Amino acid sequence: LDDTPADRPRLVYPFPELPVRAQRLEVAPGVHWLRMPLPYHLNHINLWALDEDGGFAVVDTGTRTEDVAAAWHELFAALPPGLVPTRVFVTHMHPDHVGMAGWITRRFNVRLWMTRLEYLSCRVMAADTGREAPADAIAFYRHAGWGEAAVESYRVRFGNFGKHIHTLPDSFRRLHDGQWLRLGAHEWRVVVGSGHSPEHACLHCPELGVLISGDQILPKITPNVSVWFSEPFAEPLGQFLESIERFKSLPKDTLVLPSHKLPFRGLHTRLDELQRHHAARLHEAHAACETKPHTANEILKIMFRRDLDHHQTGFALGESLAHLHHLVARGLLVREIDADGRVHFARA
Repeated sequence: LDDTPADRPRLVYPFPELPVRAQRLEVAPGVHWLRMPLPYHLNHINLWALDEDGGFAVVDTGTRTEDVAAAWHELFAALPPGLVPTRVFVTHMHPDHVGMAGWITRRFNVRLWMTRLEYLSCRVMAADTGREAPADAIAFYRHAGWGEAAVESYRVRFGNFGKHIHTLPDSFRRLHDGQWLRLGAHEWRVVVGSGHSPEHACLHCPELGVLISGDQILPKITPNVSVWFSEPFAEPLGQFLESIERFKSLPKDTLVLPSHKLPFRGLHTRLDELQRHHAARLHEAHAACETKPHTANEILKIMFRRDLDHHQTGFALGESLAHLHHLVARGLLVREIDADGRVHFARA
């Protein structure tokens, strides 16, 4: 998506300088940008601090690692005396966002704020820590076309989610779509998106013209939209595309503060790019299955032509299924099951 045609508007990045470790860089009145390391191919996450009485609210927290914990310690040590977290907002349940939330809320005795589905989903995922891969999961990946080597790799890696997060608090404050929150001098509205995660909370401040978008809207990279074994017939891409239309109601000149890459202006331009991206992926999958039936694993190799590691392959398979399920929902493909139990997607 970096090869934007010359006749299309481009995103504008007003803050080319990155915040250094343990620094809070102000990007709007009372809104500060923090950057934490990640132990993944995507090696960073943007976090946000919103000034309010008595300190600042934290938005997202980073993955549970020694490096991130050290970065938080350095940041807290560099703050003026008495300036401390007042509450913790988490946009969604993925470890790079929720990983340190339990640690910060307990250290400062403050409340966790999340949407209900994200909080409960996180608790369920964490409960799988150390557990053997369930039969439903193994069947799901075999049906999708994985061979035994890929299935065995999945068995070995299953149940690691909880190792990347501190235990969540046993209670939380619920965020919901359309809710208004007073944070310091400004009012913020919760805007919920779906598809990347069940009930992803973004925060929009009309007065400042700022949207904290989490992973729902990212520049340059597209949020992963996947089908997982726990809901094998889900249709998350339809939800994601509906969310795009919802965010188009926000002003075009909104300053978007994403969880990865740089803050940018050009919200509607980026939403249009995301729609074109998924339209192209849907066309690829549909064209292949019009010719002959394909498993999700076969479509993966058409949609993702680069080398993928085991971690990336799981996300790529989930994304392939999301596009195939959307085509089934639109009546363009049907599901067929062969003698070995593999699901093929074929011309309707």
